[in-house]
Amino acid sequence: MQEKNNQRIFQGVVVSDKMQKTIVVKVERLVMHPKYKKRYHVSRRYKVHDEKNEYHMGDRVMFCETRPLSKDKRWRVIERKGQTV
Repeated sequence: MQEKNNQRIFQGVVVSDKMQKTIVVKVERLVMHPKYKKRYHVSRRYKVHDEKNEYHMGDRVMFCETRPLSKDKRWRVIERKGQTV
């Protein structure tokens, strides 16, 4: 699998595996408020392509950017990082 340098790579937790060949991955990041300097969590959910339906809820996965695969899907799974159940 050849990866380009300009691809974005994220890591998150699978929150849904109910679709065929698609999982929903939640990515949380820490953001600092510009004025008050308080840190808080921001989360976003991505639809990620899972060709073999091998990832399930609670799995921690890494995924990268790819060409558009459907209306909402522009990501594909690289590897499993562990389980967080």
